[in-house]
Amino acid sequence: MGMPLEWLDGSPFTSYLWPGIILGVVVGGSQAVALLAQWRGFALARGAHIAAGLVMTIWIFVELLIIPGRSPLHTIYFTAGAVQIVLGTLALAAWPHPLLAREPRG
Repeated sequence: MGMPLEWLDGSPFTSYLWPGIILGVVVGGSQAVALLAQWRGFALARGAHIAAGLVMTIWIFVELLIIPGRSPLHTIYFTAGAVQIVLGTLALAAWPHPLLAREPRG
């Protein structure tokens, strides 16, 4: 895929096989579970979206710590994960509404 093996120096991997498997199963799997839960109308869908967004942002963060290569895709995927976290939190009504409202003083 054009990624040099030197990027894996200092990581626990000698090839891109295991990182690819982990990426597909953990990151892709969490996204698939969230999508399936949403599609089937399960109550846990919102939480699954938050978890999947967290998994994606953590993956990108760790990837940037391990490999020296940078790509615009890192920004795109990190942003997509962050947006997924925020929207899932808002859908759970776990974020205060309105966001900047003042609490009444007693």
